[in-house]
Amino acid sequence: MSWSQITNARAGRHTCYDRFVVDLRGTLRGYDVRYAPVYTEGQGKRVWLKGGADLRVIVRGPAYDSRGRATYNPRSKLNAVDVTGFRTFRQIAFAGSFEGQSTFGVGTRARLPMRVFIIKTTGGSRLVVDVAHTW
Repeated sequence: MSWSQITNARAGRHTCYDRFVVDLRGTLRGYDVRYAPVYTEGQGKRVWLKGGADLRVIVRGPAYDSRGRATYNPRSKLNAVDVTGFRTFRQIAFAGSFEGQSTFGVGTRARLPMRVFIIKTTGGSRLVVDVAHTW
């Protein structure tokens, strides 16, 4: 079985929204993005995020290869992506990867409108999550 593997996570500021992107090697097999509490993969411990709402981003792909070597391993799991100065994002945490699934937590200013889509790239794909600045 060929899994897609997470290779990077990043964020960007735009005029009307903040964007969170997860880069993967291979084709993304699925995802679940919703406003909900975030828990660590494997242990199930609550991840407390800054902001008024927790956005849970589950990616159906591991952050490790077939030999168990990390393909994505941020220096700080609680601050996996620097969102200092962003209008909507308050924190992005990496809650871990277990049994082929990985979870990120995005702390947002409030529960705001969002959109999620996939972009196919050469040799991979990107999961894109845009969260609006206002209603």
